[in-house]
Amino acid sequence: MTSFFRMTNVKILHLSLLFVLVHACFAQADFAPYFFDNGPYSHNGNLALFSLSEDTAVGTQIYSLNGTDPEGQEVRYGLAFEPGSKEYFRVDPKSGNITLVEKLDREKQDSIEVLVSITDGRSKVVERVTIFVMDSNDERPEFQNMPAIVDVLETTESGSSIYNVQAVDRDTGSGGSVTYYLQNSQSSLFAIDRHSGVLRIKPGETLDYEKSKTHFVTVIAKDGGGNFNGREQFMSSTATLTINVIDAQDTPPSFIGTPYFGYVYEISVPGSEIYTVVAKDGDVGNPNPISYSLDGGDDGVFSINKTTGCITLLTHPMYLKREIFNIKVRASEVGPDRSFMDYGETTVVIRVVDLNNNPPTFYGEKGPQNMFELTMYEHPPEGEILRGLKITVNDSDQGANAKFNLRLIGPGRMLRVVPQTVLNEAQVTILVEDSAAMDYEKHHFLTYKLLAVEIDTPERFSATADIVIHLLDTNDNAPKFSSDYYIARIPENSPGGSNVVSVTATDPDSGLWGEVKYSIYGSGADLFLIQPTSGIIYTQPWASLDAEVRSKYNFYVKAEDTEGKYSLAEVFVTVLDLNDHPPEFNENFLEKTMIIGAPVKIEAVDDDAEEPNNVIEYSIMKADPNNIFDIDSDTGEIMLKSYIKSMDIVQNITRQKDCTWSVVVQARDRGQPSFSTTAIVKIDITEATQLSGGPLASFLMQSRDKPLQILGMLAGVISLMVVVTVIISTAMFMRNKKSNRILPNRRVKRRPRRQGWTLKNPFKKPENPGEKFRVEEEEEQEQEQEQEPEVTVENVNYNNNISNVVRQWPPPPPPCAPCLPPPPPRYIPGDRQWVVPTVSAAVAAKPKRKKEMTRQDTVNKALVSELKMRLEQKRMQNQY
Repeated sequence: MTSFFRMTNVKILHLSLLFVLVHACFAQADFAPYFFDNGPYSHNGNLALFSLSEDTAVGTQIYSLNGTDPEGQEVRYGLAFEPGSKEYFRVDPKSGNITLVEKLDREKQDSIEVLVSITDGRSKVVERVTIFVMDSNDERPEFQNMPAIVDVLETTESGSSIYNVQAVDRDTGSGGSVTYYLQNSQSSLFAIDRHSGVLRIKPGETLDYEKSKTHFVTVIAKDGGGNFNGREQFMSSTATLTINVIDAQDTPPSFIGTPYFGYVYEISVPGSEIYTVVAKDGDVGNPNPISYSLDGGDDGVFSINKTTGCITLLTHPMYLKREIFNIKVRASEVGPDRSFMDYGETTVVIRVVDLNNNPPTFYGEKGPQNMFELTMYEHPPEGEILRGLKITVNDSDQGANAKFNLRLIGPGRMLRVVPQTVLNEAQVTILVEDSAAMDYEKHHFLTYKLLAVEIDTPERFSATADIVIHLLDTNDNAPKFSSDYYIARIPENSPGGSNVVSVTATDPDSGLWGEVKYSIYGSGADLFLIQPTSGIIYTQPWASLDAEVRSKYNFYVKAEDTEGKYSLAEVFVTVLDLNDHPPEFNENFLEKTMIIGAPVKIEAVDDDAEEPNNVIEYSIMKADPNNIFDIDSDTGEIMLKSYIKSMDIVQNITRQKDCTWSVVVQARDRGQPSFSTTAIVKIDITEATQLSGGPLASFLMQSRDKPLQILGMLAGVISLMVVVTVIISTAMFMRNKKSNRILPNRRVKRRPRRQGWTLKNPFKKPENPGEKFRVEEEEEQEQEQEQEPEVTVENVNYNNNISNVVRQWPPPPPPCAPCLPPPPPRYIPGDRQWVVPTVSAAVAAKPKRKKEMTRQDTVNKALVSELKMRLEQKRMQNQY
């Protein structure tokens, strides 16, 4: 039966493999329908490993074929049998319901071969399945040696076995076990062993030929019971044994210690003693010698010593064809003339005991095999059976010695083996458990060890087999860039077609699926191109990069395989700045007014985009009449040399009446190569007088370039005054409240206003810059000022210092540190005004008469006009 199952499973696997190959050939045109494989305990699917009890009633719906079509077409089911075989089932083509139409009998046929089919009208799939017929307790025990007639000497001792009843039940399990009983056992002289069927004379009972020559013993053989038609049923049979009592003229030999049981072990060798029987003559007073002989059942593999009764083995246990030997041993009396007289017989049961001397063994289609290989595509569906592996495992031992576990050892938990526990023999099935891990890019092939280890034996024999699975690639990966973004730098003067950066993306798939094509897109990709195969990004042939116009570009690069799977990366391109712009002043001729102790600032601009190309260093190239200035090379602030503290020192240096210098300033950038430009700065040096405001005016003078600081100071003073006012008001209110009296209003006497210096609002826009701050004296003092000679110097101030300065001649002494306001100037009749330079303008009086034009002023005006004309010409040339 085991061989039949093995051949059946092999046929099923062959047909399944053929179906898979046919299905793969037409998969692109039309996917064939397929059955659901729901396992052996399901009542719908493809009938795989389905079993059916033999007591199932005819007309019962036993199963439902269940499948589907990948395209969703309606499927039809079919069922067929081998030619000449009996058709037990019928199937409904639409629903797939299978109905039993013929009575089953496991004892006649324990398995049924069925061809089940499923079709969608275009493709048809046929599978061969085996339906196993399960046993039910429907067979009665059958006697093998009954009815029978036996002769028994009347001198047979009580308790002696006289017959061995044998009955067989063709059912399996408990329904196939047989137990023996005697009918009316209470009144009988005999007893039977319930398990072995050995019939004996009851202890204490003897046979008496004169009382009864014949005894009829009815033996009942009953099975162990089992299920039948949904209920438990016990079956039994009866047979009659006729016992003839033999009248004995003397007492024959009898065996002692029966029944006899001996054992042959697999390690026994020829000549090994198996068992020794002992018989003696019944005539105790004058016994005869006993001679032993074998009377059948030994198959020629055992022998007995005639004198001692020792049974020995004649051959190796491997050549024994049965597990149990019932050997008949005869003990005969030897008369004085060496002839045999009465004899006695007994049965010696010798059992061949199995030893655990066979390890599990794996078999392929051609016999024992320890290497199995399979080729398949990566990522198969989880739960799929690897049908290309035809593996059988077997242990030739019996019972517990043939029970072992199966384990699959290999990378990860991708595969699973069933069954996990085997008794004697099983077909090994490998299932997919983790489809994602079966990746061609990670493993071109998988190697597993199939391990079979015995469970309940001290030897723990084991066997291994190698399973090698070769994976085939599919397009399951998208190209992947070596980086999520790329940073490139290119000089701004690079010609069109210059390489910018090379991007790299790899697709781990093989063949055409691993080929990658590149493309770029995005708002910043207009000036760039990419080679589709190499991934080199270069500029357009007509592209002109200018860091001053745009220094940053970013766009996306796309890597795509032949089936459209893609990935993206971002490219950042920085246009490197080159030193291609020289520094430029706003004008090549600048006019500045410098107050002693305060610098003037000039500024040039470099249009380059990055440092150090746009970092400017300032230096004084020439000063006329001589150089009394220092310049900050970083900020461009021009200041007097440290030893010049007053106008007296300046006038001692120059012989001219006006303190005007022409300074040639160079602005040079720090790029490579370095560019420079020069400008002529006309600096008019003057000296600030002490402000009538004292420390406040000094503060304003010092903070002329910091308007926020002035506002902050004013806000702080106002806040302090408000707080003091609130505190004083609160204190007075509390004092008045305590004294509970009302204070009269105080009369404020106004003193006559003393005519002094007047400080106008510096934040009110004047009609001309000289009127921001003005100090006026009384009209009498103004008349005195008209009588004094005065010198007015007009200058253009680009540093927001002074536009007009009116100085008294001769000049007053140098101012001291700010403290109290200086005393009023000496009264001189005439129109006289005092002016103070401020942060944003100059204090100047309205001149009463024009200054006479000197030759130096004429030269300066001519130089300015010429420079303006050249600048205008250069601007027009640049436009064309």
